[in-house]
Amino acid sequence: MTALALRWTEPLKRLDSALVIMVAILVLLALLDPGQLPASLRFTLVALLEVSPFLVASIGIAAYATASGADSLIARAFQGREAIMILAAALMGGLSPFCSCGVIPLIAALLAMGVPLAPVMAFWLASPIMDPTMFVLTTGTLGLDFAIAKTMAAIGLGLIGGYGTMMLVRSGTFSDPLRPGIGNGGCGASSVRDPKQVAWKFWSDPARRAKFTGSAFSNTLFLGKWLVLAFLLESVMLAYVPADFVKSVAGDGGFLTVLGASLVGIPAYLNGYAALPVVKGLIDHGMAHGAGMAFLIAGGVTSIPAAIAVFALARKPVFFAYLGFSLTGAFVSGMLYELVWAGFK
Repeated sequence: MTALALRWTEPLKRLDSALVIMVAILVLLALLDPGQLPASLRFTLVALLEVSPFLVASIGIAAYATASGADSLIARAFQGREAIMILAAALMGGLSPFCSCGVIPLIAALLAMGVPLAPVMAFWLASPIMDPTMFVLTTGTLGLDFAIAKTMAAIGLGLIGGYGTMMLVRSGTFSDPLRPGIGNGGCGASSVRDPKQVAWKFWSDPARRAKFTGSAFSNTLFLGKWLVLAFLLESVMLAYVPADFVKSVAGDGGFLTVLGASLVGIPAYLNGYAALPVVKGLIDHGMAHGAGMAFLIAGGVTSIPAAIAVFALARKPVFFAYLGFSLTGAFVSGMLYELVWAGFK
């Protein structure tokens, strides 16, 4: 029975979740509201055209970092005194091209090599929130001020988690952060031990040119499908969610509003890039800016896929500290941004 079940479920594992959701939305629209289908398709196409310059720029930046080897410079953030390492790791995390799940193998390698948990936690928390690609797309979707604030929030969250972890470690907590059998210097370890030389003019190397092309192609597919899904969801939301409802639930920017957005960000967050236009649609509907910031920060760090990966990697005390720091940082970031934004509106 088990073998039969595995044989039936194996094809499901290969299905792309973003494409499945897109197809499901389109089918439901065609069946339940045929008039909305062309409107949603038109909205999605126009939104893609508007964001395309930022999308192209972000893909180019990510591909260049991969092909040139600039991403390997991240290892240098984990050298020196622990307090300085935390600051460097938070700053590097706010600029590194890792998502909340993609950073997991590197974290395991760093901890397995004996890098202190505190700077690793700083990088772990800051990295998924912002990177060059995310900055460009956030600017194109929500504006430059929001992108800068989100970058500052990423660094701030890294500092809160890093120095908070350092104090917990010194009190005797987190003596062994990884689960048994995890962290044997696997994926990402070699680049951390011996960072490869950066080739800024990578195009003279055929292998690096191929890496640039491959990275650009894979990022185009990845970002493209999630943005299409995001704009499609935004069109549905604008069509069926009353603006007064959103404003009444998340429009005042108060304590409960930002706290609720922080908590809701965990289960509702789809993908960092897909979340941007969704949050923009909510803000256009009346959602408070601080609540939008809190949603993006909390969801970016503690989305369900990322939380599952962290739970599988780290022991329970580290996992709960990770959740606590991320939610606290999201709430503080949301409240601060709401206060600053309200002061300038």
